[in-house]
Amino acid sequence: MSEVNVLIVEDEPMVAEDIAEALNNIDFKVSAVVYTEKAALEELQYNTPDIALLDINLKHGNEGIQIAEQINRLYQIPFVYLTAYSDKVTLQLAQHTEPAGYLVKPFTEKNLFATLQLALLNHGQRIKNNFSLPPLEKINDKLNARLSDREYDLLAKIFEGLTTKQMAAQLFIAVSTVKTHIRNIYLKLDVINRSAAIARIRELMNR
Repeated sequence: MSEVNVLIVEDEPMVAEDIAEALNNIDFKVSAVVYTEKAALEELQYNTPDIALLDINLKHGNEGIQIAEQINRLYQIPFVYLTAYSDKVTLQLAQHTEPAGYLVKPFTEKNLFATLQLALLNHGQRIKNNFSLPPLEKINDKLNARLSDREYDLLAKIFEGLTTKQMAAQLFIAVSTVKTHIRNIYLKLDVINRSAAIARIRELMNR
């Protein structure tokens, strides 16, 4: 539950499988693997992830870019483009959607993790520039079950885009302790993942 949920949109099954195998670990969890634009849009609507990996070129062209535009309009989560090659026009179109990163195929696990972590941090900075996490007391005034000081610390790290291991390292606590606090945060906010937690805080502050 504390992992970063990743949606993989990739029309090459072997590539998608390799990514999924690498990502199911302590920091990341694959929420779904889909191969078409339609399936991706359904996942975004009914099982919104924390971050998406989007192949730019699916079977019918630049569908990854169309998915990215929908993400920007409705979900405000970070996304990273996957590409084997792209012409100049396609790359310019992709840049206009403001992706959090690019991965050029073939890529290594090291590059995959580094790109995702940087994408989350960049997105966290973007959130910070547009929305400051309110003080703990202001949040607790809106909740039935109050967040503790430590839970608030972890909520701030979620907003920053840190992974579970990064949170543990920064706060000098065990990974298992981070997971317990994040589970408690989700329960108190009535959400199931990080993107929903961020959206929930924004919603509470707009009431």
